[in-house]
Amino acid sequence: MSEGRKLQAYSGESLLFLTDEQLRQGIEAMFFAYRGFTADPDRILSDKGYGRAHHRAIHFINRAPGTTVNNLLSILGVTKQSLNRVLRTLIEDGLVESRVGTADKRERHLFLTDAGADLEGQLSDAQRARMRAAFRNAGPEAVAGFRKVLEAMIEPDLKRTYVRLRDSGQ
Repeated sequence: MSEGRKLQAYSGESLLFLTDEQLRQGIEAMFFAYRGFTADPDRILSDKGYGRAHHRAIHFINRAPGTTVNNLLSILGVTKQSLNRVLRTLIEDGLVESRVGTADKRERHLFLTDAGADLEGQLSDAQRARMRAAFRNAGPEAVAGFRKVLEAMIEPDLKRTYVRLRDSGQ
């Protein structure tokens, strides 16, 4: 199939009638894109003995300084035991600080330390560079369409959290 016909097959009205083959190609593109998106941070993290769970925790603590452990559990969708293991390591290594809540002493509020903010910056810089290059190559209409597709795939119960973080402007 010529490049023009391929583009035509993915444009306009035809998007409402995707074939199983087109959907399979989209799924595979997501798998490979995610692999690329995580490759640079994975290298940075592995040098420090961390994994993607540490990255996600650092990212969302940075996005919402002072977030509670329970809020982070909700965002990440992991077990309490799994998150506690990750947080314990990050706290022991001086990347995250846990403070007792002022209103509720049972709550733990999480903040990145300077070292944690530095690591988060390295991880985000790598991902921003990859996304910036891809977005620049794809163009503004493709970027807007990509964002629409991603937002449409967010689980309904997480949509409010996503919108709150997206619109926080931090």
